[in-house]
Amino acid sequence: MKTWVCDSGQQLEIFIPFLGKYRPFSGHCCQTCTPKSWDGFYHKQLSSLGFRDAIRVTEEDTRYRGWLVRRVCGFLAVWDWKIPSDTPGDLPARICRSKRVRDVATGQTRGSRGDGESHRRWKEKALQILAEIQAPLSLLMLRLCSWALLRLLNRLFLSVQLHRGQLEMVLQAARTPGVPLVFLSTHKSQLDGLLLSFLLFSQGLGVPRVTVGGQPCSPHLRALLGRLGGIFLPSRVEQTPSDRDEGLPGAVLAAYVGEVLRSRQPLLIFLEEPPVALRLSAPAREWLALVYRAVRDGAVPDVLLVPVGIAYDVVPGGLHREGAHGAQPLGLGACLWAACRAMRRNLGCARVDFAEPFSLQSCRGKLLEELLLPTILGTWPSQLDGKKAEIWGPGPATAAGLEAEEEMLVTELGLHSLSDGVACSAVMAVGITSALLLHKHREGVFLSRLMLDFAWLLEEILLRQRDVGFSGQLRALVRHSLVLLGARLTLYHLSPLGDVLVVPEASAKALRELGQHSAAILPVFASEAVGACAIRALLLEMLPFLGATVGPSGIVLSQDELHRKTLELLRLLPPNLLGFQPCQPLDCRSQDIVDKLLLCGLLEAEEPESERWVCDLAPRPFCKRQPWTGMDFTDSDSDSEVEVPKRCFKLREPQGSPGFLLFLCRLLSPVLRTYARAAAFLDRPSWPQPEAACVESLLQFLAEEDGFEPPNRSLALSSLQTFKEMGVLEEVRTPAGPLLHLAQPFRSRASQEKLEAFIQQFTKP
Repeated sequence: MKTWVCDSGQQLEIFIPFLGKYRPFSGHCCQTCTPKSWDGFYHKQLSSLGFRDAIRVTEEDTRYRGWLVRRVCGFLAVWDWKIPSDTPGDLPARICRSKRVRDVATGQTRGSRGDGESHRRWKEKALQILAEIQAPLSLLMLRLCSWALLRLLNRLFLSVQLHRGQLEMVLQAARTPGVPLVFLSTHKSQLDGLLLSFLLFSQGLGVPRVTVGGQPCSPHLRALLGRLGGIFLPSRVEQTPSDRDEGLPGAVLAAYVGEVLRSRQPLLIFLEEPPVALRLSAPAREWLALVYRAVRDGAVPDVLLVPVGIAYDVVPGGLHREGAHGAQPLGLGACLWAACRAMRRNLGCARVDFAEPFSLQSCRGKLLEELLLPTILGTWPSQLDGKKAEIWGPGPATAAGLEAEEEMLVTELGLHSLSDGVACSAVMAVGITSALLLHKHREGVFLSRLMLDFAWLLEEILLRQRDVGFSGQLRALVRHSLVLLGARLTLYHLSPLGDVLVVPEASAKALRELGQHSAAILPVFASEAVGACAIRALLLEMLPFLGATVGPSGIVLSQDELHRKTLELLRLLPPNLLGFQPCQPLDCRSQDIVDKLLLCGLLEAEEPESERWVCDLAPRPFCKRQPWTGMDFTDSDSDSEVEVPKRCFKLREPQGSPGFLLFLCRLLSPVLRTYARAAAFLDRPSWPQPEAACVESLLQFLAEEDGFEPPNRSLALSSLQTFKEMGVLEEVRTPAGPLLHLAQPFRSRASQEKLEAFIQQFTKP
């Protein structure tokens, strides 16, 4: 491994992994946004510490030995786990004494008679609000539930892996004096809160306060979760998030978060909701804003943020029901029934990864936006403005409560942490097998060929510095994946050939399940997938001018045209949907995509023999200055400027990776097809209409197309959000609530067809 410092001052690492000999230790924090935290707790020797199974408890984890201890070692170990910090006993008094709560209470009781009576009333109201937010921890219930959860996890999973190096890194951060830890986690299932709480408790990091998102809970379940460390938004803040800065509920909530951080209790915030992946949820934005304000107002000097990634072979609870939000409140009986159903199915393994902790004080936010509308309508030339990118901000309801700068910073922080959590998440064996069956061998494949492709895709993942959540022999790994996917596959044993034919089930449910399992592959290959779709769009433009005898190896692509198409696609798709960091400018991301296409072998630099120079002074794209500006040309007698030849690339097939270009295009095709169908949907509904009704109508419209993959709520929401950001849809505030309607340029069918054609150019074969 080599390390050097580039011109921008960033430390870059280049390594050559060898399959079976190197496992990347990913999770570095961003140098651009958190430069002071770079290498703060990240130590290279931690990568050699190996892994541990967090749910495998033996007598070695207790203070006792013997036959009886081996039978009850789980109970004894849980009973010995320490709680480094707990809720202060005088927390209610601290909340009532806080300046913010007293100021709000004084303003509400100003002018009323009987100061003592009004003081007692607002104090009782503040305590009622605090009881809605949290309940005191019950140590007995906590230990009993942890022991029961340990037994349940051992029934559900073969193992729950933790990287010892990552754990040591977080433990070092927890020992920082006066600075609390806030864990920002991805959210895959309703089990995540209990799982992460159990892991942090068992590894000596304390009992975290776990934020509960938008899932409504029954009173009994809410009381139990509160006793185990769950915290909730007050009812008024949940219903009217724009009023969280006004009134007593917002003041009590802000004071409570400040006290939790001051007492150094770990805080766990889930950044997304399970049915809707890769989107920052509204409750997560609320909690992040409260943490940011606690640091800004001086409640704590700083906070260390730890992105967390969770990966499952099979997500507990199976596939989430689309539109789960707004259903009946989740109760204790439903949770027990879901646990019983999950135990009847083999869920394989799970993996939890921690990224490098970074300081909130050192975060630097940027306001970035992009305009794509002129390119689609053809009313403005395509601008390669590389200093802009798209940031998805909160809706108008949230914008009224936060100042613009704080609103954008909190949104950037949440999206950046979400991308960090996705980037540090391991790729599971079932995800690799599902991606191959869905995007490369949908018609069926021999087991021997599937094993070769599994090894190829595994090496490609490791080459991109992404870790995998498994180890072992290749045949055992593929067999493990096929067993977990057995309900959606048909295996034909061919005795004469001595091989097995694996055929995926051709049903909507099978496609949905394979798509869910393979979702973790797209962020790994997102850059190459965007570049491959840009190449496909260029080939579509060149098709009328190509001869019948011209093969792929004879096609030459211009760098400028490739950058143009890549930027158009990057402007269309939001960064968080692809797992990109939102801080990276679009021009840098486009250049990085071209570089990765060269590295993976899809492109080869083409330089005509007549234009090769001994000294290459060709201007590099998006360079801040020309390379010859520092040279002395005083002896030159020519004032003419020589035109520098443009860079071109030749399309080629990577050695040992047949069909790689098509595989990359298929990785991104579900996203692009949903966007294209959403563009066709614009002509269907009667405008204006509420956004919730528009989402349901869009999902119904997507399900009507024959042969189309089952509709994905995340992609449907992303397409509508993109159209709002582009100006295709406009939101109008009315007394009945916000309504969506078509913008003036897109009320004509011609403009809608232009939008649909613009998206379809990246998906047509």
